[in-house]
Amino acid sequence: QVQLVESGGGSVQPGGSLILSCTASKVNNFPMYNMGWYRRIPGKQRELVADITPSGITVYAVPVKGRFTISRDNDNNTISLQMSDLMPDDTAIYYCNAESTLTWSNYWGQGTQVTVSS
Repeated sequence: QVQLVESGGGSVQPGGSLILSCTASKVNNFPMYNMGWYRRIPGKQRELVADITPSGITVYAVPVKGRFTISRDNDNNTISLQMSDLMPDDTAIYYCNAESTLTWSNYWGQGTQVTVSS
């Protein structure tokens, strides 16, 4: 069973930056996984923030485009989400997601809280 552990969440003032990381363990063929970041804003359903394919193609949700950058390090089974110009509307629990392009198995991390507040 693939395990995903997120880190890097916390509290920041509007306009600030944070970097989230997600490390996968007990995983075979990490390079063959679509990896993504999702978030659950209070009162709303979980939504896609950013995704990166095995070939490095990235997709971003409209609200974060130009402010967030997703990247992957296949040597260390890790993805990151660099978040800048954070706004109060970015306050959410951020989840790491992994989906195998070989088996289509899907896994979630436990989530990490990001709070943007003055």
